[in-house]
Amino acid sequence: MEAQTGLIAPLLDSVKEYSTTSFELLKLRSFNKTADVVSTFTSRLLLAMIFAFFSITLTIAVALWLGDLTGKNYYGFLIVTAIYGIIGITIYFMHPTIKARVNDSVITVLSN
Repeated sequence: MEAQTGLIAPLLDSVKEYSTTSFELLKLRSFNKTADVVSTFTSRLLLAMIFAFFSITLTIAVALWLGDLTGKNYYGFLIVTAIYGIIGITIYFMHPTIKARVNDSVITVLSN
């Protein structure tokens, strides 16, 4: 009986060491994925903010320019607003496609 106890003790130690190592590996992989997702989100958010500032400035410039062409500044802003309305309606109808692509890209990042 004592011989079996002598064989089981090292086996239990190996199982304990394996489970500890596996847990540490899982923890490190989750840290890596979290860091990857956060860094991707941060860089894309920064890029989106820069693009938003650029778009706002360009929109105001185009609206003022169209206002000069039409003779009344508010006509230029109305034309630009109508263009944004058309773009918004188009994006509204493309929502399922956009959602699927974003969903696929998030799954790809998390699964690699």
